[in-house]
Amino acid sequence: MQKLLLPMIGILTTVLACGCNSAKSPAAVATDVAAARQQASTEVTDARKDAAKNVDSAAANADGSSKDLNDVGARTAYDVAVAQADGDHNVAIQQCLALTGEPQKSCKDRADAGYDQAKTHANVNRLSKLQ
Repeated sequence: MQKLLLPMIGILTTVLACGCNSAKSPAAVATDVAAARQQASTEVTDARKDAAKNVDSAAANADGSSKDLNDVGARTAYDVAVAQADGDHNVAIQQCLALTGEPQKSCKDRADAGYDQAKTHANVNRLSKLQ
């Protein structure tokens, strides 16, 4: 049994490694992209509803302080922007799965860079509104 264990582990590792950058069929990619878009839309809608609720609550409790209301507005705008960035990133990653090998890796790297840039932009906007 032990004689077979090491070759079996090697074969399993090879199979798993080869499957990591394999392309999905166009139909599977289209289905996954559509699902990712729907999920992103739902998350952004939920974030906007939460933001409106938080701003309304802050407005009711602000006691005339526009700074508190401004802070809540900045945080909620950030939350919505991050939800949008998350959704865009997930859609982009799903689209990358139509590719194989290095083009897939490059596509994912671009998606990750765009995601990081969107989050940084959201944070810069949040900080500028807090001052």
